[in-house]
Amino acid sequence: MDAARLTWLLRRGMKELDVMATRYHADRYPQAPATERRAFERLLSDVEDPDIWAWTMGYAETPEEYRDVVREFRIFR
Repeated sequence: MDAARLTWLLRRGMKELDVMATRYHADRYPQAPATERRAFERLLSDVEDPDIWAWTMGYAETPEEYRDVVREFRIFR
């Protein structure tokens, strides 16, 4: 995914997710394993905010493909 598209996708509908996604992108994304970076990109492009929020807050179980990213999101909340 190109940098401009990824930067656009960091802007979520929920301010709280904006903060977590932006912090993750700045602090973790550059050194994250390739599989985690791809999962992050898919999370931003394919998943709705209420689902991301529920997974991050522990209200719902996170699908396997997003577990590493969501675990890191919890660090950056």
